[in-house]
Amino acid sequence: MRSISGARGGGQLVRSAAAFACLTGEAVAVTDVRAARETPGLKRQHVAALDALAAITDADLDGARVGSERVAIDPGPVAGGDARVEIGTAGSVPLVVDAVLPLAARLDDPFRLTVTGGTDVRWAPPLDYLRCVKLPLLRAHGLDASLTCERRGFYPAGGGAVTLTLRPSDLDSLSLSARGARRGIDVRSVASESLADADVAERQADAARDALPGDGETSVAYVPADSPGSVVTLVARYAGVRAGFSALGERGKPADDVAREAVAAFEAFEATAASVDTHLADQLLPFAALAGGEYVAPERTAHLETHAALLETFGVDVTLANDADGETKGRGDTTKGEGDARAGDGTESDGDTDGPVRVRVAPGFSR
Repeated sequence: MRSISGARGGGQLVRSAAAFACLTGEAVAVTDVRAARETPGLKRQHVAALDALAAITDADLDGARVGSERVAIDPGPVAGGDARVEIGTAGSVPLVVDAVLPLAARLDDPFRLTVTGGTDVRWAPPLDYLRCVKLPLLRAHGLDASLTCERRGFYPAGGGAVTLTLRPSDLDSLSLSARGARRGIDVRSVASESLADADVAERQADAARDALPGDGETSVAYVPADSPGSVVTLVARYAGVRAGFSALGERGKPADDVAREAVAAFEAFEATAASVDTHLADQLLPFAALAGGEYVAPERTAHLETHAALLETFGVDVTLANDADGETKGRGDTTKGEGDARAGDGTESDGDTDGPVRVRVAPGFSR
């Protein structure tokens, strides 16, 4: 059984290590789970991701409970079927979905997964990022997956519900060296029905559209939800890729400020030569490990380095090349921190940036 230290890592390390175990058929144990966090051990969203991975592989799980600082997974073959996991809080539904997406490359029959929890919450990409940025890009490279949202879930109650359907997929190499010309920027503004009288969704959308260059679609929606909340997601469509930028509404945070936060993230990306946004830079690694790939990340983050180092422990060749420094192997080890403790379960930048980084991954997962 392969042993991986999670002493300074977050939920991403646990989810990824378990997913890589399922892709390779290798038993894996993660020790000292989130040991450097204020509340160490597994949280509900981590257990939900482990349960989902266990469902698709009929895996044996040991220690998959809230608060556990050691968890082990011994997977069987990836198989189709139906499963449902409930986070039970406003933990991120998209991050649970992310954990199982790469397993489409091992499926022989469809797999359907329903996840309940938070669809649009802090420290994780929101639902519209997953379905309007990440999934369309992956579908263009062979992933056969669809996603439906039965209900949105905001902090603190959660209560959202999403169903993912995965089908057997033959992935293509992720050759994304340049983003190409910008073709438009879509604005998707969503708020709970309780905020309709205040026109929150319209004000977020209008403020974003007024600040953005060029054209694009604008959509506004009010949705039933157990807790009040709002989110705006910008989908920048380029000739070769998509990129996403989002911000969440909070009590006392003006709708204009929510929009400006997302626009500022877009503007920062546009100022770089990156071909993918910060979220994709990290989240595309498992797919590149399956089919190969090359792309340019906006910056070198601890998340990116930790994920690359974890892949290398599974025999995948990952190279990170800074514009100024030349090529380096994915540095660090699986005990390296994943960024700010607040963002340990998402893909937020930790501020450790050396400019754009070219990521090259050779196909390396075998079973």
